[in-house]
Amino acid sequence: MKINTTRRSLLVGPAALAAALAFAPAGASAQAYPAQDIQIICAFPAGSGADVLVRYFAEELRKKAGKPVVVENKTGAAGNIAAEYTARAKPDGYTIHIHAGNSTAANFWLFKKPPINPSKDLQVVATLNQQPFMVVVPANSPYKNMKELTAGMIAKGEKASYAESNTTGKVMGELYKNATGVKAVDVPYRTAVDALNDFASGAIDYGMYDPVVAIVQTREGRFRMLAVSTGKRMKALPDLPTMTEEGIPGIELFGWFSAMVPAATPRPIVDQLNKWFNEIEATEETRIFLNKFGGDPWITTPEEGQAQMVKDQNAWEGYVKAAKIEQQ
Repeated sequence: MKINTTRRSLLVGPAALAAALAFAPAGASAQAYPAQDIQIICAFPAGSGADVLVRYFAEELRKKAGKPVVVENKTGAAGNIAAEYTARAKPDGYTIHIHAGNSTAANFWLFKKPPINPSKDLQVVATLNQQPFMVVVPANSPYKNMKELTAGMIAKGEKASYAESNTTGKVMGELYKNATGVKAVDVPYRTAVDALNDFASGAIDYGMYDPVVAIVQTREGRFRMLAVSTGKRMKALPDLPTMTEEGIPGIELFGWFSAMVPAATPRPIVDQLNKWFNEIEATEETRIFLNKFGGDPWITTPEEGQAQMVKDQNAWEGYVKAAKIEQQ
């Protein structure tokens, strides 16, 4: 009987075999993953501060996955090129986009014809960190806190000015002005460092900057950080007050990096990636690395990460209107 049963199993046709595979245990695909190189898509230029963060997680993922992890920089269109490339890729777990989830969500409202709908076309497998934006002033500025800055900017009226180099900085700047009555002129720069000479000369009064730039320039003696944009103080910067604490309510913006894959990626692979990234974040090495850039590790489930994407995408519709940002 055993011989006959074995012989019958060998004669099973293609249709029956496909049906059998369809009912294979859900963990089967996760156990086989990864079987080849993994590609990490980075929207930032090679060598930039954000690229360093992406490559850190890529290297740590390589250790977990046991396969080569290759970073490919696809810059342009405020991250849309990289996001669309990932969304259109084969949903097999071999194309992962590591980028600021808040920026990815914002792009749906910043462009007249966004190439993708982030909350529907991408799946967040893991959130990687939370990081604030900072209010900074030149190191030789007379303003030591937000109360002094606000009073000084109100006195200067429309002669006051502030620097920003991305949409989150622009939104933060407009929310600050709306909350305080400051009339400062928004001076956009292509990159944050392009404004350094204007800060040094006194042509710019203050700036709304990401933590990577703000912390580095503060350490080098060019900036002074006054406050963070988050609702609560950051563990990485416990001595830096929030804008709410400084008497400026309604500003609770934070950036968050995430690992994203095409929306149709099988759940076992999503879970495996979530497990690996969460293990990476739980290490002391990662905490120290993220703290250097002003961020804190942020460990979540795929559902929580996707919910944050949806929340931010909805919120940015209002932010774009509040900041009077013209769609590109």
